[in-house]
Amino acid sequence: MATLNIVGAGHVGRVLGRLLAVSGSYQVQDVLTRSHASALDALAFIGAGTALADMASLRRADVWMLAVGDDQIAPVCAQLAATGLLHGALVFHCSGAKSSAELQAASQFGAHVASVHPVRSFADPSAVAQDFTGTFCGVEGDAAALALLAPALTAIGARMVVIDAAAKTVYHAAAVFASNYLVTVVDAALRAYQAAGIPADVALALARPLATETLNNVFRLGPEAALSGPIARGDFLTVARQQQAIDGWHQPTGTLYAALADATTALAVRKHA
Repeated sequence: MATLNIVGAGHVGRVLGRLLAVSGSYQVQDVLTRSHASALDALAFIGAGTALADMASLRRADVWMLAVGDDQIAPVCAQLAATGLLHGALVFHCSGAKSSAELQAASQFGAHVASVHPVRSFADPSAVAQDFTGTFCGVEGDAAALALLAPALTAIGARMVVIDAAAKTVYHAAAVFASNYLVTVVDAALRAYQAAGIPADVALALARPLATETLNNVFRLGPEAALSGPIARGDFLTVARQQQAIDGWHQPTGTLYAALADATTALAVRKHA
């Protein structure tokens, strides 16, 4: 069985580590994180491997997963490449924002390089690990690396989507819109309900069916058909009154409302085209 070393084992790293170990795709060997304590914690989640305290203790492995922060990928890869351990290995990182070009140091030392980005929210690692089958993973890299990764990703239930490395940042921004900014918009709705005198728990109850039904409509009918409300109806006097009221209540949320109104107006034009 091919050996796997994991460098950086936050939520994404430990979930993939557990899945790859349980599936029998790789034998988890060494796990190195910012501290020995966090490495031990990662091992408890993964269920395999040896926790290391420093890079000097790393052993040669067939596969290397760099699950470090985006800005640490290139420098960590360069440090690893300098050890000579990466020659001929498969090296991949898990960032959605950075391309496999961040692993150039490994490539120069004869490694096959790629990136694998699971399109999931990892706020609850245990839940993701238990329900990973069918998860889309944006992948890119050299052909040999992708060919080597394909069986392992298939074994853990991933659905691979090959993306353009040159557009990696735009690709990741799409995930931010679909996940992070969605949370921000719902938060604005909850705060606005509360500003209207509605208790927080009731605000949640009010927003939930509206938000979930709208999302269901988007994925069932498409954005244009799912769009409703004053802008879709052309009721711009109502929009103007809302803008004025929100500006008076909370200016930063007013700025958000204005930006969303502009984008929604463009969507409404497509709806009625």
